[in-house]
Amino acid sequence: MVRPRICRRIRFRPGVTYFKPQGIPMRNLEVIELTVEEAEALRLKNVKGLDQNKCAEKMNTSQSTFQRILSSAYRKISKALIEGKAIKIIED
Repeated sequence: MVRPRICRRIRFRPGVTYFKPQGIPMRNLEVIELTVEEAEALRLKNVKGLDQNKCAEKMNTSQSTFQRILSSAYRKISKALIEGKAIKIIED
C-alpha cells in the first residue's frame, strides 16, 4: 500500500504554461511535463535564492523530498534544453 501524499504548499501559478524552441512548430516537438510543484521548487531555490531547508519549510515538505523534487525539475529542464523539446507546466 502506498503512503498517502502530504499536501504541499504551492504559492506560484505560472501565467505561461508552455515553452518551446524558437522556429520549430509545436506539432514537431516532444513535450516534457513539469509539475507546478517542480516549478515552485525552482522558483524558491533559484529565483528567491532560499536555502533548501527554508524552501522545504515553505513547501511543507522534508528537505530530502524537496531535493528529489528539485532534482526531477533540473533533469526535465536539462533534457528539454539539450534535446530541443517543449516544456509544459501541468497541475499534479
